[in-house]
Amino acid sequence: MSVFQHAERRHVAVLVRPGVLPMELGIVHQLFALAVDADGNRLYEVATCAARAGSLRSGADFALTAPHGPEALAEADLVFVPASDEDYEPRPELDPGLRAALGRVPAHARIASICTGAFVLAAAGLLDGRRATTHWNAVERFRRLFPRVELDPDVLYVDEGAVLTSAGEAAGIDLCLHLIREEHGASVANGVARGAVVPAHRDGGQAQFIRRAVPEPRSSSTARARAFALENLHRVLSLRELAELESMSVRTFTRRFRDETGLSPVRWLTRERVERARQLLEETDLPVERIAEDCGFGTAASLRQHLRARLGISPRTYRSSFQPPRPAPA
Repeated sequence: MSVFQHAERRHVAVLVRPGVLPMELGIVHQLFALAVDADGNRLYEVATCAARAGSLRSGADFALTAPHGPEALAEADLVFVPASDEDYEPRPELDPGLRAALGRVPAHARIASICTGAFVLAAAGLLDGRRATTHWNAVERFRRLFPRVELDPDVLYVDEGAVLTSAGEAAGIDLCLHLIREEHGASVANGVARGAVVPAHRDGGQAQFIRRAVPEPRSSSTARARAFALENLHRVLSLRELAELESMSVRTFTRRFRDETGLSPVRWLTRERVERARQLLEETDLPVERIAEDCGFGTAASLRQHLRARLGISPRTYRSSFQPPRPAPA
């Protein structure tokens, strides 16, 4: 009998281990349950599984029940491996039962880790030669155990196609929204973010959450300039204009902007313009030329270039893939 009851939905399996962190398990269930199409139909079905079905301890003061065994993995399109308190003393080799369970993941499925769940993917050999990330506090342990992995400790998540990794617990939210956005478009992902009352995008990487010896001064905020830019994406925006809004020199503004967002102002603007274009392609019938103007790209050719660089597809292909079907005229 199938673990998943709805064949038309994408199947998500969450592989839990003893000591699982409950928040990370809940993140996947909560966010993917909120992903619905234009008619309100759920797009995903989520199942919790373990190497052996049944009760297991959590990282809190209560037990959890994994209703399914590794058979759920064999039917999954997406597999998540959340963190466990076992990761505080990680081993370079996997428990045989866990390794056997991972061996049931089908070739077409994507597998993602949240926080120190990356230790499991690395021990399984899935991250060898790939970029990955994990919680900043586990970086040295990770590098010592898995030198063949190209660890990037400064980002919130890494997408390597078939394998994805995220940083701390809240970065799991960013990763889930990223996957939903990739599979069903910005409109669906933004709806999930609104339902969960979280930002659709978070600026910056893990560096902003690491305790510094000297705190950043309160006057370093570039929030006003970012808000102004988002309201004026259709315009040509110069660094000087944005810096003046914060009463800073261009050099100081650029440095503080990068400190706060993890990106240069130019890269941040380009990203936000692409996101606005995705929204307009999904939600309107505006011609590509008009969308390019409204998003500050100027020409349709420029929009095509940036969308292809970011997503690998043209505006027309994106629209045909993610624009909800229009109701037939009465």
